[in-house]
Amino acid sequence: MNPRRKKRLLITSLLVTGLAVSIALVLYALQQNIDLFYTPSEIIKGKNETGVKPEIGQRLRIGGMVVPNTVKRDPSNLKVSFDLIDNGGESVTVFFNGILPDLFREGQGIVAQGELINATQINAFEVLAKHDEEYMPPEVSDALKGLDHLKINSNK
Repeated sequence: MNPRRKKRLLITSLLVTGLAVSIALVLYALQQNIDLFYTPSEIIKGKNETGVKPEIGQRLRIGGMVVPNTVKRDPSNLKVSFDLIDNGGESVTVFFNGILPDLFREGQGIVAQGELINATQINAFEVLAKHDEEYMPPEVSDALKGLDHLKINSNK
């Protein structure tokens, strides 16, 4: 092999190796920012397709309906806890320290982002309430089918 061809091969292999290392580092860095969506039933029983359950300490998003009469507020600070339920009938308790959205209420569909404390408890750092009666993310909509009996009747 002539020296010119060796030099090209070396440069090409170094570029490919450098690109592979860069991609691996980016994927490793992004791995901690990935939040998978779960319903209360999927947290307890595992995903329907794979049976995979989230691990303790894993960041995740959970969507469900706030169970009526489960919202408990601490009068001395902003801590609040409430239960979420989906059509699977499983319930998960969410703990949140902060100001809840204005649209948050019992019987409302919400999405909480946080960390799994144990099999049935989540420490949330963000709570999102749906903005109107029409729109809901497809994942939450599928998870909440059949839970219309939990909605609170309001005079509009």
